[in-house]
Amino acid sequence: MSKADKRAPLWCPDLRSASQSHMYAFMQECANYHDRSLTDYAELYDWSITEPAEFWASVARYTQIQFDQTASTILNQSGDMQTARWFEGATLNFAANLLAEDGSNTALIFRDERGRRRVLSRTDLVAQVAALAAGMCRAGLQPGDRVAAMLPNCPEAVMAMLAAASIGAVFSSCSPDFGEQAVTDRFGQISPRVLFICDGYSYAGKHIDCLAKAASTAAVIPTIEHVIVVPFLDAEPDIGQIEGACLFDDFGISDSAPSYVSLPFNHPLYIVFSSGTTGKPKCIVHGAGGTLLQHKKELMLHTDIHPGEVIFYFSTCGWMMWNWLLSALAVKAMVVLYDGSPFYPDSSALLHMAAEEEVTVFGTSPRYLTALQKGNGTGIQKTAAAESPSALRTLLSTGAPLAPESYDYIQAVFGKHIQICSISGGTDLISCFALGNPLLPVYRGELQCRGLGMAVDVFDDHGESLSCEVGELVCTQAFPSMPLGFWNDKGDAYTAAYFQRFPGIWAHGDLAELTTHDGLKIYGRSDAVLNPGGVRIGTAEVCEPVMGLTEIVDCIAVGQRQGADSRIVLFVVVQSGCELDVKLEQKIRDKVKADSSPRHVPEKILTVPEIPRTLSGKPVELAVCAVIHGEPVENIDVLANPDVLEHFSNRPELAD
Repeated sequence: MSKADKRAPLWCPDLRSASQSHMYAFMQECANYHDRSLTDYAELYDWSITEPAEFWASVARYTQIQFDQTASTILNQSGDMQTARWFEGATLNFAANLLAEDGSNTALIFRDERGRRRVLSRTDLVAQVAALAAGMCRAGLQPGDRVAAMLPNCPEAVMAMLAAASIGAVFSSCSPDFGEQAVTDRFGQISPRVLFICDGYSYAGKHIDCLAKAASTAAVIPTIEHVIVVPFLDAEPDIGQIEGACLFDDFGISDSAPSYVSLPFNHPLYIVFSSGTTGKPKCIVHGAGGTLLQHKKELMLHTDIHPGEVIFYFSTCGWMMWNWLLSALAVKAMVVLYDGSPFYPDSSALLHMAAEEEVTVFGTSPRYLTALQKGNGTGIQKTAAAESPSALRTLLSTGAPLAPESYDYIQAVFGKHIQICSISGGTDLISCFALGNPLLPVYRGELQCRGLGMAVDVFDDHGESLSCEVGELVCTQAFPSMPLGFWNDKGDAYTAAYFQRFPGIWAHGDLAELTTHDGLKIYGRSDAVLNPGGVRIGTAEVCEPVMGLTEIVDCIAVGQRQGADSRIVLFVVVQSGCELDVKLEQKIRDKVKADSSPRHVPEKILTVPEIPRTLSGKPVELAVCAVIHGEPVENIDVLANPDVLEHFSNRPELAD
């Protein structure tokens, strides 16, 4: 591909489909309702920032948020963005909005690596949630009590969340592959009264028992009164070792009528957790109204999901994309859940599933796409995609920057009609700062746009705005899905996490760049920034070019301190049959120099068998940096593969 081709759009919206999109309809409705000139996305975005109360009220109206009582004030902000209060006086119920009756249409489709498939209609889901909620009420749960779940990505996890939300309990979840310490570090802080667990789970063909871990967790958290076991591996698991345990089907009260407690807009809904790689995980509390409003905006306007469409995101219950995915029930989409390895029994497992279920919107991570690409599975994927050429229209990617080469790969495999939406946000806001747009073109390596109502900017170290330069990703105005705070925090930790770098301004902790197309590029975490010679370099600026080489399976870049300066060290995982010789090292350096700059070229390039990652699949630069400097790594339990860190320790190549 020539440089001229790389500057051209990879995808442009079809005029007909664009005119039928939610974004276009919303823009027209707002222009008429508010008597404004809103002719393109730039004007719509500017209005959403300059008139936030007007904008968010319009979002609530267009997306048909079901309020029990309307707001007396949309936005009350007398000070900085931390003091903002949204939709004061309004009441609603999150579960009621997700479970609004829609006949017997399909709500959930569950698939797993063992070949099991379950389909739940909306009517079935409502009945199951009502039974479970009645069981919670019988157990004495009140609004504000915590319900925790350590479950696979299965329908019972969805039911537990919705039942908790229906009675006003606060829901928190993690996946069953979390270690015992990682589970107690999270749930131990929030004092749940009820714990949902599974007897075990499957991954890559292996069955992993969870009952012993569940028993230990229940024993060390004294507030847990009820342990509800979901039989996931065994139809009749032995739960005698867990005090106070009962099976899932025995906890609910069948034939209960649906009931939804009307709660304030900012009533706590979820507690989600930071990764915990630099200390105990932060317990981030999100409100029901802000989460619902933000998710419906993103799913309807930015992702353009319509009733009856099928959406899938490869996630576990320990990642906020699971929470985001489930909100698609509120737009009457069909939600596909998948549990297990994405590469079992073979590399095309997820894509065959997506073809069979006629998935319209397919969500995944750059790591998954890179694994497909490096595995040379193009022929298999083309076959899978060809089984349903008209269904798949959008591919979502998040969790890390999506490399430019991955855009090319996606188009080669799925076709040029597919809209590639790299999206970025985080657990901190349970939503996105930048994402897709059905009205705008897609450019290679760029996120299409900043989200409506999100005053996203890029600052230099002095708090000045940057354009077409790398700086700190910030948000300068309040938004409804800001955390209500951290659990059991008086506000000091919350302020320090987001508002200390630039007082009164949300500093997200990512390095980013606003492009000439008014899109966004993400370059990695700013706390893992490389700083050779005083030049700030994002880790993605080094790793993205390297991942474009067929010889490289995975990589991670860190900075090694050398007196008052530092140097870039690149660790690579090479393809089977390849070796890191002088020729490949030079090829890597030439690629980084050509795609980034001479300053980005790593001084040292070393091989390792695997890159350490969190349980949600994110590379852990800070852990690697600690190891190469002989420092302890905190909270090793949050890593999916902690044993691999030994391959980074005491490397003689780094002694000079």
